[in-house]
Amino acid sequence: MKNGSFRLGCDIGGTFTDFVLVNDLTGQFITNKCLTTPSDPSEAVEQGIRQLLDISPGFMPHIDEVIHGTTLVINAIIERKGARTGLITTKGFRDVLELGREIRYDAYDIFSEYPEPLVPRYLRREVAERITSDGRVIRKVDPQEVRKVLNSLLEIGIESLAVCLINSYENPIHEKLIGEIVHKKAPDLSLSTSFEVLPQIREYERTCTTVTNAYVKPITAAYLKKLSNRIESLGFKGKLFIMLSSGGITSVETARKFPVRIIESGPTAAVIASQYYGKMFQIKDIFCFDMGGTTAKSCLIQKGHAGLVSTFEVGRVQRFKKGSGLPIQVPVVDLMEIGAGGGSIARMSKLGLLQVGPESSAADPGPACYGRGGKDPTVTDADLVLGYLDPNYFLGGAMILNKTAAERAIDEKVAKPLETNIVEAAFGIHDLINETMAAAAKTHIAEKGGNPKIVTISAFGGAGPVHAYGLAKKIGAPRILVPPLAGVGSALGFFTAPVAFDLSRSHRVTLEDADFEEIETLFQSLEKEGTAILHEAAKEVSIRYERTLMMRFVGQGAETDLPVESKPFYKFEKKQIRALFDDEYKHFYGRTYYETPVEFVTFKVRAILPQRPFNIPRLANKKGPLEKYIKGMRQAFSLIQKDFIPFTVFDRPGLFPGAVLEGPAIVEERESTIVIGEDARGKVDEYGFVWIDFD
Repeated sequence: MKNGSFRLGCDIGGTFTDFVLVNDLTGQFITNKCLTTPSDPSEAVEQGIRQLLDISPGFMPHIDEVIHGTTLVINAIIERKGARTGLITTKGFRDVLELGREIRYDAYDIFSEYPEPLVPRYLRREVAERITSDGRVIRKVDPQEVRKVLNSLLEIGIESLAVCLINSYENPIHEKLIGEIVHKKAPDLSLSTSFEVLPQIREYERTCTTVTNAYVKPITAAYLKKLSNRIESLGFKGKLFIMLSSGGITSVETARKFPVRIIESGPTAAVIASQYYGKMFQIKDIFCFDMGGTTAKSCLIQKGHAGLVSTFEVGRVQRFKKGSGLPIQVPVVDLMEIGAGGGSIARMSKLGLLQVGPESSAADPGPACYGRGGKDPTVTDADLVLGYLDPNYFLGGAMILNKTAAERAIDEKVAKPLETNIVEAAFGIHDLINETMAAAAKTHIAEKGGNPKIVTISAFGGAGPVHAYGLAKKIGAPRILVPPLAGVGSALGFFTAPVAFDLSRSHRVTLEDADFEEIETLFQSLEKEGTAILHEAAKEVSIRYERTLMMRFVGQGAETDLPVESKPFYKFEKKQIRALFDDEYKHFYGRTYYETPVEFVTFKVRAILPQRPFNIPRLANKKGPLEKYIKGMRQAFSLIQKDFIPFTVFDRPGLFPGAVLEGPAIVEERESTIVIGEDARGKVDEYGFVWIDFD
């Protein structure tokens, strides 16, 4: 072994924790899956690495990077297990967290609920200060008042503090002063200031994002310290990176400071992997479909790029109703969550109808077939009863599934209430979850201006390849792509993500009145911040910068993102910027308004390090008949004939380039199972990707 020759990707999901170890010298991959430990996620990380060491001893001192994705932050918000957080804000803005945007997410529901603020009112304090929207100081903050307010919060026992003052994105002088006072008075208190977390307009979103960062900062710091100690105790001496919601990876130090940036840490990686494969095979439209044990996430990738959005919601009271959650204004890959996973629970609704999800059995107790105390029937139980899963080959045989327990749960909770048999009930569960995902997928694709009849579905996750065939039939997609190691696709996707960080700053000015040299100075200051953040990881390598303008018509409420060349901004002409805006606006909305003035709102910079080379190794060019790699025949349920028919079962690790898999077929590997119906066929390419086309 050679120092620095290995990299390890580790993704903590709601049900399983996935691992991929890659040898950069040989291109060899070693994978592992183990059940997540919700009480202490780092325990599953240590357990999984120890299992990898049993397979390949002695690699830990030779790992250059561990890249990690986690659901810790989002779970802490949803379960309200963060730190006791206080808020200092401008006088008159104490209740902004409750007032929000004063928009009802459901205009006709008089009983609609809203999420409780992460900081209750008694932990919020005001200080008398005022800065105008153009950065002028009208009223200076009084240090004595700040100390008094801080003391009152410390006496209550806050563990973390958020500071968000009006218009501080234009002039942070008062927030900096408060920060200095906090560091002197309470140096151990966790602090988040809005000018560092989110220097952008929209007071509600900025306050909510800053508060969220403060709320999860202490537990994130404690978790990352514990994780670092665990892997160092196993012999790790390299660098630990954390996956960002925006599709880049960053250092542990940055993740500790801005934990709000890693809320969608894990699911993003599968999208970045799909984006990589799309460029690799020059596929124009890819629909990334990542179905794990708890949820399914999807994203439409167009022209080789996954979209980024600047705002998303967490902790929704109504899971699929926009506006019912806490708004977080940080860059995040444009994911759509579907309440569907292998552990999604099937039950009868109040109307006596079958309902699947969004509640999940997760890792503890898990589906009934896991034999860990779960009594509720789940999607995994249905897939087992329908013959898609081999009870003796789940996780490569490391975990034996109990088919009898699955049948019993489905019979008691679904079949008997519906007065039907177990098989029909299991098919109902499987088909309903496919229908739910298909409806959401069609909506997501349509919203992005795509066409489901031309997309290639890339299937990831332990359950994704099982359900991709049924999903494709329902949305009319012509092709499915199942990458190698699809069951640990997110962990593998970490290797395709660059070290990157996104920065932004609001500065409202009309195009007509804008000083382009002043804007260039603003861009340079953001790039300087990016250099400081990436400094540790950027030794001896150059940093690349991508610039984006957020512009809108004067008086409009939403902005349009406009990527621009990274050349001195004063070299642009105003008519060039206007033409770029009009072209982009017409692309999205079909028309523009040439006579209406436009304005700059926010300026964004992405700092990126060069991507480390990563290649999927080619399969060995094996010879011999395909029959050699047939494991046997298994009775499984046909979605077309609505009955059990014999499926040919293939061993995926043994397949060779050019192998044609005629449906009905099941392709098994340790991390996942591929289902191919009788009206489709699969073909294996030189890299081991399985391409499934319909007749």
